[in-house]
This record gives sequence, C-alpha cells and structure tokens, in this order.
Amino acid sequence: VQLQASGGGLVQAGGSLRLSCAASGSIGRIRQMAWYRQAPGKKRDAIAVLPNTGTTNYADSVKGRFTFTRDNAKNTMYLQMNSLKPEDTAVYYCNVQSTDWWGRLNDYWGQGTLVTVSS
Repeated sequence: VQLQASGGGLVQAGGSLRLSCAASGSIGRIRQMAWYRQAPGKKRDAIAVLPNTGTTNYADSVKGRFTFTRDNAKNTMYLQMNSLKPEDTAVYYCNVQSTDWWGRLNDYWGQGTLVTVSS
C-alpha cells in the first residue's frame, strides 16, 4: 500500500492550495482517514480526521478554512486549504488507518508535502 501526497508549494498569505493523497494497493477496511501537519521544531498534529462514521473533525486552528473531501472512485483524499496564514507553514501528511482480512490494524502514511505560506 502506498499513499502519494502532492499539491504543496509556496503561496502568499490569504491564498489557497489543494493537497491530494492517492492510495494504491489493497488498503483493507478503512477505519479512519486524516491529514496531519508538522511545523518546524514542532510535533506532528492531526488537523482533519474523518472516521468511518463520516463526520470530519477539524482542529480549531483550521476550522472554517480547510475542507477534507474524498473521492472513493479515485481512491484519493483531498485537503482544500483557503485563507492560508504563515502559521500554516508545515509539512502535511496524509494518513489512513485500516484493518486487514485478519482484523489487524494498519497505519499508512504519505511521504509528506511541504506547504510554505509567505506573509
């Protein structure tokens, strides 16, 4: 299983970016999908979590600005980021937790994509 993240880049404050994360391989039964980010010198934090119940939970820092969507037909998840701020600068990671045929929990990560927001 591979998660391929893309869409990062340099953007001015107030701008927008859309991150994509495409999954390939037999990922199993998905329990949760999420986007994380890690700013320089800080720990990796979840910013948008979509459990299999279907309701996305957003971190307060991104609520109202970021939107998590998925396209099941393309096995792809997206993070639309609007009204970007310099403090959004970070490496963004996609994550999928799933169970396999035997019920074992798997935790898959994308390689990370850098978002830099200039002031």
